[in-house]
Amino acid sequence: MAKTRPPTTTTAPVNDAGSARKSRAARPVRGDTATAAPTSATAVQPAGKPATRLAAEAAHKPAAERPPRPRAKPAGAYHHGDLREALLDAAEALLAQRGAAGLSLRDVARGAGVSHAAPYHHFAGLPELLAALAERSFQQLGAAMQAGVDAHAGDAREQLLAIAAAYVGFARRRPARFRLMFGPVLASRRLHPGLDHAAEASFRVLLDAATRFDAAAGPLLALTGWSLAHGLSHLSLDAAFAGLPLPGPLPDAADLVRLMSERVLGAQA
Repeated sequence: MAKTRPPTTTTAPVNDAGSARKSRAARPVRGDTATAAPTSATAVQPAGKPATRLAAEAAHKPAAERPPRPRAKPAGAYHHGDLREALLDAAEALLAQRGAAGLSLRDVARGAGVSHAAPYHHFAGLPELLAALAERSFQQLGAAMQAGVDAHAGDAREQLLAIAAAYVGFARRRPARFRLMFGPVLASRRLHPGLDHAAEASFRVLLDAATRFDAAAGPLLALTGWSLAHGLSHLSLDAAFAGLPLPGPLPDAADLVRLMSERVLGAQA
């Protein structure tokens, strides 16, 4: 019986040229509308999961796995080297325009270019801010009075005249702040130690000069001089002298306070 030989499988030779042509045909050409496969740097959406589901899954991840979100600053907010002084500067400018009755913390914050909540880092409310502004004003008034004293070292009489002139001059240059200093805020100065100290220190400049002029009558002379300068300042700011039946025009307030002070000091000499 003849043996059957297994069939021989004949493999067709590979046509290299044809394969190359097919390979080139499979590649997208420039200008083709086919979308290239994403690279490893491109996020690939898992099959079968819509974008909304992916977002929901990300939201339920533990906080440690989620990237931190940058905090957005309030519109118009920026860092101040000294926020307290910037707020007082803004309050001072607004006070000159509107008076104390027209001030609000929101307007002061806006004027300083900070958020509405920023003033509360330094002031519990508007009364505290106004007290701080009055404190700053008394410090400046005291410095102006002390400068008059220093300019006339050794002459107590001229020191008192210079103090009176500095007092009236401050009131005329800063009328809104002068009214604030001696308004309702002064009555509550015991609640604000800084304001209380600044007001007392400015009076001390006058009291010391009056005591150097007359050791025995120093306190009374200081009160007399203060009343004269303060009353003249307010009368001048309110234009109270206008229309009075006087024989001629009044001297300038600075000259008038000197003339009056000279009369007081002359009677004291």
